[in-house]
Parts: sequence; C-alpha cells; structure tokens
Amino acid sequence: MTLVSVAVCVRDGVEWIDGCMESLVNQTHSPLEIILVDDGSVDGGKQKAEEWSNHDLVTVITQDALGLSAGRMAALEESKGEWFAITDIDVRPEADWIQRMLESSGSRGGEEVVAVTGRTIFGRSDDVISKIRSIEIESKYRSRPRRTKLANGPCSMFHREKLLDIGGFDPSWYHAEDMEVSLKLVQEGGTIVYTPEAVVNHVPETGLRRFLKKRKRDARAHVRIHRRYKGIRHDFIGSSWIVLWMVPLMALGGLGLFEYINNLLSYDDVNAESLYYSLSREVLLISIVPLFWLISFFRSDLPKRKPFATFVLISWSFVLWQGILLGYLDALLGRNGH
Repeated sequence: MTLVSVAVCVRDGVEWIDGCMESLVNQTHSPLEIILVDDGSVDGGKQKAEEWSNHDLVTVITQDALGLSAGRMAALEESKGEWFAITDIDVRPEADWIQRMLESSGSRGGEEVVAVTGRTIFGRSDDVISKIRSIEIESKYRSRPRRTKLANGPCSMFHREKLLDIGGFDPSWYHAEDMEVSLKLVQEGGTIVYTPEAVVNHVPETGLRRFLKKRKRDARAHVRIHRRYKGIRHDFIGSSWIVLWMVPLMALGGLGLFEYINNLLSYDDVNAESLYYSLSREVLLISIVPLFWLISFFRSDLPKRKPFATFVLISWSFVLWQGILLGYLDALLGRNGH
C-alpha cells in the first residue's frame, strides 16, 4: 500500500480546523499521515492544532507567521509518503479524495505523472459573493483537459521526490505556490493529471472585503508567474480576464459614447441622418474593442442582472489592477519571490 502524506496549513482559522481534519482522518485510503501546520495563529488555532496532535494519524508543526509556502515546505520536509497531498483548511475533501487521485496516478503512453489534481466545488450561500465564486470555479473546471498545467492548492498531490528535486515550496513566494511548483514540474518534463472524480468541497466564500483581498493577492502573485513562465499556456484562468478588462474598457466605451453624443449635438435636428453620421470613424474605432468585450461578457457565466453583482465585478476589476501594479513593484524591488 502506498503511504500518502497530506499537509494542511492554518492561520487564524480555528473555526475550520475540526471540519477539515475530520474529513482527512476519515479518508478511505490507508496508510495515511496528516501534517497540520499552524502558521502563527493568534485566534486559538495553535491550541486547537495541539489537540489534534493526539490523533494517531496527525503530526502538528507550529511556526511563526511565515506564510503558506513556508508552511507547506515545512510539512514536505517532515513527510514520509511517496505522494505529498495538499489542501486548505476551509476545504472538506470527500472520503475517497486520496483514493481517487491514486487511481488516476498511472501513466499513459510513457508519460511521467508527477502530480494529480482533483476538483474543487465551492459552496453557495444566499449572498452574491459566494454565488460569483462558485460559478467562476465551476466554469473553470467544466472544460479542463486530463493533462493540465496546474495542480490546485486545495485538491492535489505531488510525487514527493519529484517535488523535492525542484526545490519544493520556496518560503519567499508571495502566494501562488501551487502554480509555481506545477509549472516547474511541467518544465522538467512531468505530467499533471486532472481527475474530476477526486472532489473536495470548499466552504462558501462570503464577504466582499475578503473576496476582493483574495483576488488582489491572486493578481499580485500571478505577475511573478507570468514573468517566469511566458512560454507556457495556462489552462485555468477562466473569467478573470473578462473581469480584468471590465473597468478600462467600460471607460473606453464611455468615451466613445461621449464622442457620439457630442457629434449628435452638432446637428440642428435629431433624425435618422444625424444618428447615422454621428457615428464617425473615431467613434467606431473607440467603441469596437469594448463591443467585442461586451459580447464576451454576455457569453460568460458571470452574473449580469443584479446591480450589486455588477458593483462586485467592477470592484473586482479595480483590485486586479491594484494587484498587478503591486506585483510589478515587487518585481522592481526584487521581493516576494521575484
């Protein structure tokens, strides 16, 4: 039987520890070792983690607030399994999660499988935020190929020795450590396999402030990824590109509308002829790109009808640009893994 090590890190998430750990100790696969890393919690999480250290399957590591990448690296160095799985503290894996990933770890046609990733299902509450997040993640997984480029942090496992060969998780990385190691493994010739049968359930992501903080963090970290791995096509971007261009293209479309109205006001009478000739070449050139974006937006799964949902999408677009600017500032200053 294959020993699998599972690592989960927590910082100030005491209310999530029991739910996550119960789902892990009840996995159908055996043998299993579970490594719980407390990353400098100040909400009682350290004490809750120490309670779980009494379980036969659980090892607990406590560290200062060094970050998720440092926590996963500490767990990797402690682990003994042939495979090293990772998940998040606000995730509840299905009982056969590890078993399903192991079943999909066999190679086809001589490929070297270095990681297996499952499917994350985001729960929904009655609020707009959780619905947006759930819809976005669902659309990402819908057309995902078997061979993929990303072993997602909440639902993946890596071949331990291959992960150590590329240096594991760098503690200096600012977020996106799962994408960083995935692309390193792919560059070394490895294959990452996606198996939709290996399911983990994410608690509903609620709260506008928390949602926007995470999206800004994602954008900031992805600057490092795109700078380093320019030749690799990413297959797990989803609707973020549509949201990213929402604010600048809305502004450009507004400029086109302003120019059109300004042209229209130059005519004495508003009739079919003036409406037609107000569409000058400048207006058409300004409006063509926002028009294509608008078509993509309406074809996407993003919510479009409720005013608050539109406000959330506009805010999301703003924080993505903030994150990108922070990412390039990190690059300029050579910090956070750049």
